[in-house]
Amino acid sequence: MRSIKLVSSAALAAGMWLSAAGALAADTTVRLMHVDQNPDTGAFYNDVARRFESTHPGVKVEIQYLENESYKKKLTTLLQSPDRPNILYSWGGGTMRDQIKAGVLEDISAPMDAKWRESFMPAALQAFTVNGKVYGVPLQLGQVGFFYNKELFAKAGVDAGSIKTWDDLLGAVKKIKDSGTTPIIVGGGDKWPLHFYWSHLALRLGGKAAFDAAMQGEGKGFASDTFVQAGTLFQQLTDLKPFQPGYLGATFPQSSGQFGDGKGAMVLQLNGMLGSMKANSANKLGLPEDKLGWFPFPVVAGGKGDPTDTLGGMNGWLVTKGSPKEAAEFLRFFSEAKNQRVPAERGSYIPVVNGTLDAIANPILRQMAENVSKSHYHQIYYDQMLGPSVGAVVNDVSVELATGKMKPADAAAAVQAAWQRVNSTN
Repeated sequence: MRSIKLVSSAALAAGMWLSAAGALAADTTVRLMHVDQNPDTGAFYNDVARRFESTHPGVKVEIQYLENESYKKKLTTLLQSPDRPNILYSWGGGTMRDQIKAGVLEDISAPMDAKWRESFMPAALQAFTVNGKVYGVPLQLGQVGFFYNKELFAKAGVDAGSIKTWDDLLGAVKKIKDSGTTPIIVGGGDKWPLHFYWSHLALRLGGKAAFDAAMQGEGKGFASDTFVQAGTLFQQLTDLKPFQPGYLGATFPQSSGQFGDGKGAMVLQLNGMLGSMKANSANKLGLPEDKLGWFPFPVVAGGKGDPTDTLGGMNGWLVTKGSPKEAAEFLRFFSEAKNQRVPAERGSYIPVVNGTLDAIANPILRQMAENVSKSHYHQIYYDQMLGPSVGAVVNDVSVELATGKMKPADAAAAVQAAWQRVNSTN
């Protein structure tokens, strides 16, 4: 999961149900739960809820905030509770599919009419559609790419704009290392930052077709040549020793702080890195905007993936079984462009609603939004899309590949074996 832990008020941290209007009783109550404990975001949510209540007499919206890890641990229990939330924050992917199979989610295809569907980026709605049925309302997107330090690139004589192919990236890494600078910062201790390389390379090599075929069990699945070759190319990079000393023990917050302190030339990360960089850098500011650049993951020569394909997150809302119709109605109101322009302007997250792009002030976040809106396929992080158990294997083998302790064919075979185990029991 990619949420960044933020300090909230005592009430939020306690996970109390908060009524947006402060009322104690209502004809209909809609309960929403999410993990963003940023007080500014909470204030925005409550404002939208109050305005919804003003046009829906007798309806109250209650909002609960849980810290990210607590939410993950409690989610299964919450879904079995008679007092469960009506609206859940979701990362989609395998966990959502498991919840659909368990029968705890509402199919919202009917209330989501054509006008509502067309208000989202196509890739966003696709992430919450299973077997032609819509189970979620997309909220925000993330794209993984290379953030880089312009000063350190200039010192090494590297032009970020010239990095178009995998070979270009390898050449840039060599030049940066020769200049006396650590080429890449990574939080290897959390494992998932390393899987960005393997999965991104597989996307460039095989595109959507290769991933879909693997999920459907065609051929060798995740042990096919696409995924083996992805591991081989990844080890071309790791053979250059591009990462900072102690990278296997560094967490995501620590590594983003190191990048913000200028201790490495680039980092392959999601957009949440911007906030983490500031929070964890020594000066709590990170790299100033004029010294920070970004470029997408390069293409691979001969790869079958579309160059516009993107990899990242697509988070949103799920409605639990038996919820009142007002739950979907609130989400429709919440996702209107006029409301979603507020977090876009504040830089809180990248909305997936059409009509918000011009409100995104940060140039890197705006570029990400443009990329995903134009992409023909948005690949959800493997460790989320494939479910928690298979995702854990993906992250584990990515570390083994990075350290050279596992051969590419063995890594791909391990992921395939994990995928087979899960699907043989379903």
